[in-house]
Amino acid sequence: MAELSLSIWFLAGIFFLVALAYSSVGLGGGTSYTALLAIAGAGVLTLPMVSLVLNLAVTTIGSISFIKNKHARIGLILPFLVSSIPMAYVGGTLHLPKTFFYWILFASLVFVALRIYVWDHLSFKLETTAQRKFIISLFAGAVLGLLSGIVGIGGGIYLVPLILILGLGTPKEAAACGAIFIFLNSASGLAARFQYNRVDITDFMPLLVAVLVGGLAGSWLGATQLKPRVMEKILGGIVIIAIIILGQKLFLL
Repeated sequence: MAELSLSIWFLAGIFFLVALAYSSVGLGGGTSYTALLAIAGAGVLTLPMVSLVLNLAVTTIGSISFIKNKHARIGLILPFLVSSIPMAYVGGTLHLPKTFFYWILFASLVFVALRIYVWDHLSFKLETTAQRKFIISLFAGAVLGLLSGIVGIGGGIYLVPLILILGLGTPKEAAACGAIFIFLNSASGLAARFQYNRVDITDFMPLLVAVLVGGLAGSWLGATQLKPRVMEKILGGIVIIAIIILGQKLFLL
């Protein structure tokens, strides 16, 4: 725990809020977990492993909820999973230089912010053949799976809008697909990292407890109390703060 510049209990409080916000819209929160751990000074080996464990915990809840409510559709998720799961494993075996790792993470955060504040209403759909949609799904799954394994994010924040743009499913089906996609790719990337890296993550257990509680609360709030856009704005604020702080670290490296 000596590697962290912030108290684990302070981080746990922030991670609870992140899990609360992300889980309310069917996401795991891996992008923000990774950014916050990077800001706190976690090493580039430890960081993705912890983030993937947290992602796995939150999306387990979301996946069960979506499957239980019959929003998950195997025909929709399968093409993405076929290519993403092996690529997530490959990504988990890679060791990137610290600066390059941070730049990939920074770009991911900027995309998330744009998704929330600029592309908040997807009003267009790509009209193409079923065969081309299948090929696009395979390609997108491979790219997002690789990114998931390398950085420790699930890729759902990219996948959900892509499904809507391609006209492959309803918003609830897209969210269900995103949760299951994050869960399985986080598991694949984590398996590779546990195989090729010797990192003790037991010191980060307070973060795991925090995201489990936040994930449960967020799933309930998103389903019964709060509008998804309200929670998206909250997580957008967290992402923007992370962009600013991580940007400072990047430009001062």
